[in-house]
Amino acid sequence: MNIWFVVKKDMMLVSALPVALAVLLVVIFSFDKIIYFIAFFAPLSIPLHDIMPGLGFDMYLPTEPLLFGLLILFLLKVFHDRSFDKQILLHPISLAIYLNLFWILITCLTSTMPVVSMKFLLMRAWFIVGLYFLTSKLFIAGKNLEKYVWLYTISLVFVVLYATYRLLGYGLWDKQAAHFVVSPFFNDHTSYGAVIAMYLPFLALFTFNAFNRKIKLIPLVVLGILFSGLILSYSRAAWLSVIVALGVWGIVKLKIRFKSIIITFVSVVTLLLLFQTRILMTLEENSQQSSANLATHISSMSNITTDASNLERINRWSCAIRMFADKPVFGYGPGTYMFKYAPYQLSKDRTIISTNSGDGGNAHSEYLGPLAESGFMGLLTYLLIVGVVIYTAVNTYTRLKDIRLKSFVLTALVSLVTYYVHGFLNNFLDTDKLSVPFWGFTAMIVAIDIHSRRENKAQKNPT
Repeated sequence: MNIWFVVKKDMMLVSALPVALAVLLVVIFSFDKIIYFIAFFAPLSIPLHDIMPGLGFDMYLPTEPLLFGLLILFLLKVFHDRSFDKQILLHPISLAIYLNLFWILITCLTSTMPVVSMKFLLMRAWFIVGLYFLTSKLFIAGKNLEKYVWLYTISLVFVVLYATYRLLGYGLWDKQAAHFVVSPFFNDHTSYGAVIAMYLPFLALFTFNAFNRKIKLIPLVVLGILFSGLILSYSRAAWLSVIVALGVWGIVKLKIRFKSIIITFVSVVTLLLLFQTRILMTLEENSQQSSANLATHISSMSNITTDASNLERINRWSCAIRMFADKPVFGYGPGTYMFKYAPYQLSKDRTIISTNSGDGGNAHSEYLGPLAESGFMGLLTYLLIVGVVIYTAVNTYTRLKDIRLKSFVLTALVSLVTYYVHGFLNNFLDTDKLSVPFWGFTAMIVAIDIHSRRENKAQKNPT
């Protein structure tokens, strides 16, 4: 009778309470197991609205409730014990993150939609606490690096095989089908491609590394699976990000001086500005549409005349810049772009995939999104995080003598670079799929940096 009452009253969630209690106990006594659990299930997580449509909120299950729980317990533990690894808390990357979070908080208070913005801040906080601070602690002394990467990779391989199998039913080269065969695990092919791009460098490391002489057949097979997944994702942004990341890898390995890189960068930007008219004329002559043909699909990346995907991005970016012009200091508020950009669409910028209500999603940029939502400081504080991470990674790589840790720092940097580049064309840091590698690999760099400094200090001051 009691069971019938539970079912009749639509209270099946009550049956999950023992499981929730068990998970809570594990969280309290073993943070690391929950982090591993989150890393494993992130590629397989699905939105709550797919299970219970019509709710006024959404989150990815089972990962985000666990991250929220980690946030609460972390705060309680810190306030109770009044201690956490100070070298992690006071690391330059951590300081840059605090500044970014502080400015997000300020712009939450000035937001045009305070509830939406506070939700955004809360979500960003639980990603950072669980996937950066606690994960940094997990990686201290160079431990658990492989485990963290492999747990996510195993699930990602399943998703790639699942998506490829579904794609076969439509034709392997059907680009349009590539957009939805990744559901329900990914919203679209672009986030799917971005994740694969971030894990390819690590599988290449596991396959070709010099510090582990064990059988490398499994990493090689997985590398092949992920590479095929990248190609069949039809995500041009992901392809481009991998190419740029390879360039960064070459720069670091060849020990090209930072001064030379800056001079080259300034020279390229100067040339682009001087010949911008001619470049735009050339781009406008390209009428190639995105296509299932790989060569044609790559060619369409520079088509800013008729390719709907490219044009819609330009529409979103233009809206973000106009929004910034209206509110340059505080912006419209974190997380509000998708609710506010509609009036900023100009008829000349609209495309066949634009919506009148402006409910088509975000700014398609990790850089212009914060600019519109949190003003100039929103963009600047995000760029500060990126800059400090790159600087720390290169310095740590140069300082390290341990081949394994040296390889991990460089690979983590290259993986992050794929997303830094991808961030010019899309933004996915509001999802667990990308936050797990983004903040996790950042934590990896921080932990190895701290470990190397501790070792150097110990060598200089032997007891």
